Amino acid sequence: MNKRSRIRATGGVVAASAVALVAVQGSSGGTGGKEAPVAERTTVCVGTRPTHSLPGRESSLLRVTIYIDKQGASRYRSVFTSVSVDEHRNTVTVYRIPSKAFDADICGHAEKGVKVRIHDSDVTRRQLNTMVDRVGDDMDRWDGRFALYTVGLDGSGHVVFGVDDRATAEPILKKAFGKFWARHILVEHTGQPTLD
Repeated sequence: MNKRSRIRATGGVVAASAVALVAVQGSSGGTGGKEAPVAERTTVCVGTRPTHSLPGRESSLLRVTIYIDKQGASRYRSVFTSVSVDEHRNTVTVYRIPSKAFDADICGHAEKGVKVRIHDSDVTRRQLNTMVDRVGDDMDRWDGRFALYTVGLDGSGHVVFGVDDRATAEPILKKAFGKFWARHILVEHTGQPTLD
């Protein structure tokens, strides 16, 4: 597996299918105990629309999540950051640049019993994906200092770098990409990917 294909293995946008949605964004719905880039305000709404008012055979939780992801990728792409699912709490977590229109849309489409937690962010998914592409285009830059194995998005507006030496890589990456991106970068130790 070459370096570029290793990077692409963890990046990507949530697919329309429920299985891909949970697999890409994770089912925990949280940030793994890490701070979100901007967490000034959280809005919470609980759906009141009738069950099955959104299309699809998935659960209400996943139908609402798919709706939010589709709207975020199209109509609200200028404010949308990410969406993740917490099945145990029947909760969808959304990060977005503050937008009354987006908030009203997603809360207005939430089916009965589904909780939607909306967090402030200062970055869009398009910007995050651009960052992932930028890193992928410049993989050899880090050779000799640390090994970069993966890069992808988490569910809270971070670009996550999987490296062999976190202590070495974190300050280098944060300095290289500047102050804005430093707060959107998470560096984690990971083993070298293998082909299965």
